[in-house]
Amino acid sequence: MPIRKASARWEGTLKEGTGTIHTGLGEGNYSFSSRFEEGPGTNPEELIGAAHAGCYSMALSGKLVNAGFTPTSIETTAHVHLDKTDAGMTVTKIDLVTDVVAPGLDADEFEKLAADAKATCPISRLLSPGAEITLQATLA
Repeated sequence: MPIRKASARWEGTLKEGTGTIHTGLGEGNYSFSSRFEEGPGTNPEELIGAAHAGCYSMALSGKLVNAGFTPTSIETTAHVHLDKTDAGMTVTKIDLVTDVVAPGLDADEFEKLAADAKATCPISRLLSPGAEITLQATLA
């Protein structure tokens, strides 16, 4: 399997500094305000959310196909909660919200497959020991 990479550069102090994150898609700027306030740019938690949403969507697609259903679309959003704890700033919870179109699939089977995808997605397995992961799955 290939090894994926991303990099980040930070210049300056925590509050006044700025950074650039580099991924296969290009680069994005980040700062104290984009991470801890509502400033422009990206942040590490947003990138974790994107990775988790993408991984979960792919895992669910695989589960659906293996069960004999062809998904038309899977749209997943990850809401990443960054909270101050006794240990410091911590990702405490990720809420996955997914909307799926898969003709012929009934609600009971969908719920089982959606939950299984959450449990087996590699990013869920990585993050679940330290963060609660919830799932709201809707079958259209």
